[in-house]
Amino acid sequence: MDTLTPRRRWAALLALSLGGFGLGLTEFSAMGLLPEMARDLLPAEYAASAPDAVAKAGWMITSYALGVVVGAPTIAALTARLPRKQLVLGLLGLFLAGTLASIAAPTFELVLAGRFTGALAHGAYFGAAAILAGRILGPGNQGKGFAIVLGGLTASNLLGVPLVTGIGQSHGWRTAYLLVAAVFALSLIAVLSTVPAVAAAPGGSPRAELRAFRSPRVWLAAALVAVGTAGFFAVNSYIAPLTTHVTGLSATAVPWVMALMGLGMTVGIAVGGAAADRDVRRTVLYGFAAVVAAVILFGLGAGHAAALFPGAFLVGATSAFIGPALQSHLIEAAPGTQLMGAAVNQSAANVANSLGAALGGAAIAAGWGYLSSVWIGAVLATGGLLLAVLSFRTPARSAVPAHP
Repeated sequence: MDTLTPRRRWAALLALSLGGFGLGLTEFSAMGLLPEMARDLLPAEYAASAPDAVAKAGWMITSYALGVVVGAPTIAALTARLPRKQLVLGLLGLFLAGTLASIAAPTFELVLAGRFTGALAHGAYFGAAAILAGRILGPGNQGKGFAIVLGGLTASNLLGVPLVTGIGQSHGWRTAYLLVAAVFALSLIAVLSTVPAVAAAPGGSPRAELRAFRSPRVWLAAALVAVGTAGFFAVNSYIAPLTTHVTGLSATAVPWVMALMGLGMTVGIAVGGAAADRDVRRTVLYGFAAVVAAVILFGLGAGHAAALFPGAFLVGATSAFIGPALQSHLIEAAPGTQLMGAAVNQSAANVANSLGAALGGAAIAAGWGYLSSVWIGAVLATGGLLLAVLSFRTPARSAVPAHP
C-alpha cells in the first residue's frame, strides 16, 4: 500500500466508516419500525393482536441476522484471494441491491428474503473494512481500526436511526429505507474514490481461511460473542414497545430513546477500541460485567421516563465498549486467518442478534410482557461473562497454527 497523506488517510477511514453507518441503518432501523412493518405487512394479524404481530415482525431482525451468519464465513472463504478494496466495493453493491429489493417487495415473505440477501455481505464487510482500516492506520492499531469501522454503525444509532425511524413512522418504512439505500450508494462512491488498493493476505485461499474452524478457541470465542452480546439485542430489539407500553411514552419518544442508546454506543466504541489495543482480556471481562449491571438497571428503571433515557445510554455504551476487544480476541484465536476471524466475529454477533430477538419475542408472545425481554437480556449477558472467563482460561496452544 502506498504512503498516504493525512488528508487521504482520514478520507479513506471515513469512507469505510460510512459503510458501517449504512449497515447500522439497515440493521437497527427495523427495530424501531417493527410496529409500522407489522401494520403494513401483517395487517390481519396486527388487527387481531398487535403484540403478536410485532413479535412475528421480529423475524425482520432474525432474517437479517441469519443472513450475516450464513454469509460471513462463506464470503470470507470464497474471497480469500480477492484484493480487499475490490471485496469491499462488491459487498457494498450487494447491500444496495438487497435494500432496494426489500423496498420493492410486496409481501412479508419477500421482504424477509430481501433482508436476508443484503445481510449476506454484512459480516465480511466489517471484517474486510476493519482490516483495511488497520492497514491504513499502521501496526498496533487493530482495535482502533475496527472501532472506526464499527463506529459508523454505532454513530448510525445516534444520528441516522432516529431520523430513519421518524421518517418511517410518518411516511412509511419503505420511504425510510430509500434513505438507507442512498447511504450505501454514497459509501460505494466514497470507497471507490478514496481507499487505496490493498492486496489479499499472502497465501490466502478458501482452504487456508477455513483452517480457523480447527481451533477450539475459535469456537469458544464465537460462542462467547453469540451468547453474551445477545443480551443487548434482547433489549434493543423491543425498545419501541418497551418505550410505549412499559414506560408509557408516546411513539414520538422512541427515536429519542434510540438516539440516547446510539450516543452510548458511540462513546463506548471509541473508548473500547483504545482499551482493546491495551488489554483485550481485561476489556472483555470488565466490559461484560458492566453490560450485566447496565441491563439490570435498565430493567429496574424502565417503568419511569427519568430512568429510561440514562438506562438506554448505559446499555448502549457498555455493549459497544466490548466490541473491538471481542473482534481482537477472535482474530488472536485464529492467527493467519485474519479475515475469517473477523468475519466469524460478525457471524457470531448476528447469531446474538437472532437469538436475542427470538428469545425476547418468545417471552413477549408467551404473555410475560414486554419487560421480560430485558430480563432475558440480563441472563444472556451473564452467560457471556461466564463464557469469557472460560475462553481466556483455554490454553493458547489450542489456537489454529498461523501456517498450514
